[in-house]
Amino acid sequence: MILADKLIQLRKRSGMSQEELAEKMNVSRQAVSKWEGAQSIPDLDKILQLSELYGVTTDYLLKDSVENEEFTGKDADENIRKVTLEEANEFLALRKTASVRIAAATFLCIISLIPLFILGGMSELPDKPISENTAGGIGMIIMLVLTAIAVGIYVYTGSQSAKYEFLEKEPFETEYGVSGVVQERKKAFHNTYVKCNVIGTCLCVLSPAALFAAAINGVDFFAVIMLCVMFVTAGVGVMFFIYAGVRNAAMDKLLKTGDYSEEKKPSPFKRIVSTVYWLAATAAAIMWLLIDKSEDSRFWVIFPVAGVLFPAVMGICSLVERKNKDK
Repeated sequence: MILADKLIQLRKRSGMSQEELAEKMNVSRQAVSKWEGAQSIPDLDKILQLSELYGVTTDYLLKDSVENEEFTGKDADENIRKVTLEEANEFLALRKTASVRIAAATFLCIISLIPLFILGGMSELPDKPISENTAGGIGMIIMLVLTAIAVGIYVYTGSQSAKYEFLEKEPFETEYGVSGVVQERKKAFHNTYVKCNVIGTCLCVLSPAALFAAAINGVDFFAVIMLCVMFVTAGVGVMFFIYAGVRNAAMDKLLKTGDYSEEKKPSPFKRIVSTVYWLAATAAAIMWLLIDKSEDSRFWVIFPVAGVLFPAVMGICSLVERKNKDK
């Protein structure tokens, strides 16, 4: 068996994708693909890293005549990080606090456009309490301030949990008794998780009702107020989703269940695509709002359309990853 075949076999047995292996080896995914496609051979340093990572001897990797795996004297589990009960409790506590912060930051992003709507609506009133240019300028400043605060919260929250990034990027095992404790906590949280999702769903579904109320009334400024009500209602619904989702995801990470099982573990590629996708959708909505200042502007349709298309984008990402894994 040649080196390329051995590398494919060892990687798949460890449950890693080419992207994950490349990240651990500090090389590009293309380099890993070339190793496994017999287009190039890792240098000596990388061979030693692979030997340590997989717990096999360098002779097994380098000698085609050695068919059976030769393991090093180390226990294979020595290369896997162990999560203690203290670390698990600290991580869950951090994510509980993070769930509130992330929910609040997301709410700020959602309502950041509301001052722009209200001031813009005021500039259209008969007595003109504020000019259109002033309304637009102040509205944009408030939007940027709220967005900056939200981004600051995201960054700070991420830095608090930075030490536990290995839960997504590296193989790990929990020490004896940790899984049982986390499972009990997840079971206790289940009712809260369900309630938060029900409330969040109801609020998001009901939020467009404000627009129908505006259509019945027929007053332009009242329509602006109802649009703001819709954003606030939807924002509160999203907060419930995030609060429950972040806490439940933290427990899933430790238990390696749900979306964090070995089969469904989020990849760096999907995280990057997801982030870029929603940033692009938000930027498109803001640009549409700034360009189309008509009273019947439909810039807000970008978000529901983006939400409908998002699963398809993630599906394409999965196909790309599967294709790369099969190489």
